[in-house]
Amino acid sequence: MAHGYDPGTGMTDGLKQAINALTDFDYGKVSTRADGKTVRDYKLVAVDVEVEIAKGIKFPGWAYNGTIPGPTIRCTEGDIVRVEFWNGSMHPHSIHFHGIHSPKMDGLEPIQSGDKFIYEFEAKPAGMHVYHCHIPPLAKHIHKGLYGNLIIDPIKPRKPAKELNMVMNGYDLDLDGANEVYTVNGYAFAFQAYPIQVKVGEMVRIYLSNLTEFDLINSFHLHANIFKYYEVGADPDARPIITDTIMQCQGQRGILEIVFPEPGKYMFHAHQSEFAELGWMGFFEAKV
Repeated sequence: MAHGYDPGTGMTDGLKQAINALTDFDYGKVSTRADGKTVRDYKLVAVDVEVEIAKGIKFPGWAYNGTIPGPTIRCTEGDIVRVEFWNGSMHPHSIHFHGIHSPKMDGLEPIQSGDKFIYEFEAKPAGMHVYHCHIPPLAKHIHKGLYGNLIIDPIKPRKPAKELNMVMNGYDLDLDGANEVYTVNGYAFAFQAYPIQVKVGEMVRIYLSNLTEFDLINSFHLHANIFKYYEVGADPDARPIITDTIMQCQGQRGILEIVFPEPGKYMFHAHQSEFAELGWMGFFEAKV
């Protein structure tokens, strides 16, 4: 790379976390209410933690359950989502969920250090959403790592696919209001030495969001192929955009559906060259 950094090929703890985040969907502890409604219980803890964001580089983060991004919460439209949030950080935090819910559950009130709050709402609408801390200064609380994806599946299931979770983000290491490292799932160059394994001809569905602070947009570009893109993804039968590049502002999200036509390595990265060279790039490896 032009900047001289060698990401290496070692399997570090940070790299393992980024790989796990691809397919680790948290469906909660499931029970049934007296009225027949499905209830899903989750536990999120905000902590101050040092996370590994690249080989040899650590970041003093604020994180839900100790990882950046936080757990990928997944449920079905109409489920009752109940999130027990405990603030184990030294700073006030909250959880703001995107979607439809009571203003009482909107996450604008700070939960002080050592305190607990239960967020409860009916999951709606179906689609790809996000959650993040909403305590001022917002730029700091989001940049430090308090965010994750919230997937609300439609009642009518989507077509079968290999499903992957991706969160785009950045890290400002010298606190000058500009990022020096960009990643997917929190670790730079995560899928360069360890490409994401897919099968030729199978449907690959990616739940993609952008939680990058200090940059107006982030993007996803796929080499040697195109994909279908569903903005927010609320309607599985909606007409998608067919493209090889999409842009997302902070908090924007969508669903990508890709079929790889032949074996080989397919590069993906941000189409801002700076972002790609500073960590936001990787490969899919399609095999028969």
